[in-house]
Amino acid sequence: MEHSDQDRLIALAGLHQAAYCVQRIANRGSVDSAQMEPCIYSLFQIDAEDVASVYGEPGAVATGARQVVAQLTGEPQREMELTRYVVALMRHERNLAGRRKMAQEIARRIQGAADARGDLPLLDREVLAGLAGIYQDTISKLTPRIIVRGNPLYLQNPDNQDRIRALLLAGIRAALLWRQCGGSRWQVLLGRRKMLDAARAYLRDTESA
Repeated sequence: MEHSDQDRLIALAGLHQAAYCVQRIANRGSVDSAQMEPCIYSLFQIDAEDVASVYGEPGAVATGARQVVAQLTGEPQREMELTRYVVALMRHERNLAGRRKMAQEIARRIQGAADARGDLPLLDREVLAGLAGIYQDTISKLTPRIIVRGNPLYLQNPDNQDRIRALLLAGIRAALLWRQCGGSRWQVLLGRRKMLDAARAYLRDTESA
């Protein structure tokens, strides 16, 4: 299936949104649920009809799209910590691609988490703890490990730890989607204008909806 620049932008925005949420929790102890929920939602979309529906409602990854614009243009400013998370998640997704058994285990356990969730809200403590456990038992074993930096007071909170790990798992999902859409580092470096145009179009559509 051929994917569009808009598809690639949505996947890249989803990746940036997951990293942004991690950063907010680590440094501030909280994040807007409307920003976090699409990331967690994406983990349960096994057979989505198209790329946009992976994240739910139109405009779901607007926060991520704004981060893409900021990272590409430096306006209002580039966040090097955010870039570090994005690069690390992309690297781990590539490492995971070479570990078939681990990838199968993750898929199996996410399906189990979906079945166990029932009617619980996406951001329910039990749901996030289950997803965090999947990350801790699999992705966290890959080296070098993703180091999350922030305020120790927030990072030592068990609920925040679960939220961060669930979001990192969602970041891996987004990185996989990015690669499946034909995304690569060269796409960002050489196709900067296309990514910017796609991000701005996505944001315009979000604001006019």
